[in-house]
Amino acid sequence: MALGNIFDVAGSAMNAQSVRLNVTASNLANAGSVHGDPAKVYRARQPVFSSFRDTLAEHSGISGVRLERIVENDAQLDMQYRPEHPDADADGNVYVSNVNTVEEMVNMLSASRSYQNSIEILSTTKDLMLQTLSLGR
Repeated sequence: MALGNIFDVAGSAMNAQSVRLNVTASNLANAGSVHGDPAKVYRARQPVFSSFRDTLAEHSGISGVRLERIVENDAQLDMQYRPEHPDADADGNVYVSNVNTVEEMVNMLSASRSYQNSIEILSTTKDLMLQTLSLGR
């Protein structure tokens, strides 16, 4: 594998983790949100990734990461009786978002660590390339 291909792989991984961090931030920002209509309540979202080879070297066996789609979590919503809430339905119920803040914090830490690992890969590759170039002096 050529060292230049590592930049493509690490770059696609960093892009994927950036998307994952943004989705997690959106989930955390909407945790605990409520609405009187279960169809309008914010539902937790998760990115779905796949590997690809089309933009990388054809026969190198190197794969990158591509965002396929973002899916909504179909877990049960929590219904609470809060007739004083302005969005309560006719029965006085509101539906609470299904965002699990503990899971989202774990996702955020995992994505952050993966992003940092990709930066370390890029830094190490750059150092190796510079050392190789300095051999010719």
